[in-house]
Amino acid sequence: MLNRYFIKLIIRIAIFIGTLGIYILHKDWLVEFMTQSIAMGVTPLHVLWLIFMIMMLYHLFPHDKLSMALRKATKEVYVEVPGYSELELLRYVQNQNRKAWIVMLVWLAGNCVIGGLHLAGILDVSDLLMISVFFFLCDYICILFYCPFQSCIMGNKCCVNCRIFDWGHFMMFTPMLFIKSFFSWSLFVTSFVVLIHWELVYAKHPERFWSGSNQVLQCRNCKDRTCQVKNRIRRMWTNKPWKADGEGR
Repeated sequence: MLNRYFIKLIIRIAIFIGTLGIYILHKDWLVEFMTQSIAMGVTPLHVLWLIFMIMMLYHLFPHDKLSMALRKATKEVYVEVPGYSELELLRYVQNQNRKAWIVMLVWLAGNCVIGGLHLAGILDVSDLLMISVFFFLCDYICILFYCPFQSCIMGNKCCVNCRIFDWGHFMMFTPMLFIKSFFSWSLFVTSFVVLIHWELVYAKHPERFWSGSNQVLQCRNCKDRTCQVKNRIRRMWTNKPWKADGEGR
């Protein structure tokens, strides 16, 4: 899984560099691509839109090639910890919900600034698109190297245990809300559906999301190992191994 993530990171870097090149050399092309109908010809951004939509559909219908960070929400992979404390689970859920609300408020506040700059005429459509592609790249940087939400707010030990892991697409496409286009609004709406789906499953089955009640989320049972690079970076800065809930890599 770690190797897959690095391959996907390289692909995202290529997409970011390609979009940035168009943004620098032909900024007006991005505006035309976003507003042009498919009937007038398929553009690179139409292909990128299709890739984004397929990615989000995968999240709504997860399969065994995806990370446990996503699949933990499904019944098929849940392995109950015998005799887990429902009171501790409730405390965990309350704590994580409170932190998740903080993340959401911080994210929306930041994007309100972006929207305000767009309404004021400082940022145009191409700027908003470039910001979304940058968020697209940052999603995997957060998974593999450093996540400010994990470190500063959520405090989860890894992405597999992340309460808000499937918020990624909603965060990527929040700037798309300010662009009046079928392509932009369809991305935002679909990402919102993914977010709501995740939250409904979490509300109904919180035991699937806590390592104290789901054995597959415990470090000794983890097969993804997507935290390896991030943990090495953390150890370099703190000179201490990362541990949480009595576990460690």
